[in-house]
Amino acid sequence: MKLSASMAAVLLLAAGMAQADTLSRIAESGKITLAYRESSVPFSYLQAPGQPIGFAVEISNAVADAVRKQLGKPDIKVEWQPVTSQNRIPLVRNGTVDLECGSTTNNTARGKDVAFATNYFYTGTRLLVKKSSGVKNYADLAGKPVATTTGTTNVQVLRKYDADQKLGMQFVFGKDHADSFLLVESGRALAFGMDDILLYGLKANAKAPDDYEVTGDALQVEPYACMLRLDDAPFKTLVDGVINGMMKSGAFEKLYDKWFVQPIPPRNVPLQVPMSAELRANLVAQSDKPAQ
Repeated sequence: MKLSASMAAVLLLAAGMAQADTLSRIAESGKITLAYRESSVPFSYLQAPGQPIGFAVEISNAVADAVRKQLGKPDIKVEWQPVTSQNRIPLVRNGTVDLECGSTTNNTARGKDVAFATNYFYTGTRLLVKKSSGVKNYADLAGKPVATTTGTTNVQVLRKYDADQKLGMQFVFGKDHADSFLLVESGRALAFGMDDILLYGLKANAKAPDDYEVTGDALQVEPYACMLRLDDAPFKTLVDGVINGMMKSGAFEKLYDKWFVQPIPPRNVPLQVPMSAELRANLVAQSDKPAQ
């Protein structure tokens, strides 16, 4: 039977709504699928194979607990799905992943494809270099190889800055942050341009942390937030409620101190990154406002 255009549109809309009803899907399947990153220290990274840890992993687990409570199903299981910068948005959109809390920037472009919960971190693009390199800022990288990670907003930020300043930087790309760091460690790139907090995390977990430094001006300030499917108000309300509740109760500040100030696994080196003015303000505002 041939469907009219209007009927086809209705069926397509219904299918989209069914996919977006995350809580019903979880109740039916008996599981919630949470995403993790393998090297987004200290947000989401591997302590051992198949064992993600980090600030965002703890928030994800808190969301899973809230889902169990709301559904009245204490036996809901958590399945962890590794994601990369390139596939994280498609895997949320197609229903493979129910929630991705990691180092994902909340911006207006991505907001056309996915929804974001309350912002839980603010960061800017800077540079990780070997101290012996002599690099202090972007001008020192004119004509030189610079690493960054495929599928991140930093690629566009760095390309624009390079074009505006006519530096002629030679970009090389890692498939993930650990791969990009390796490009600097091995000498194939002189610097790694990325969100400064991730650079501090990679430095802390390096074989020789004192050999590296984070330097350069912050090119922009962008928020991180948990990512979920579009048009799913009940699930977004639950996720926002978990994060906002932590911000109100003081649990968020304790969790921040644990992962950004105190020593963290695996090397028990502290990042010593105090809470930014932007994040402290959002403990009160509890905004999900995207970067432009």
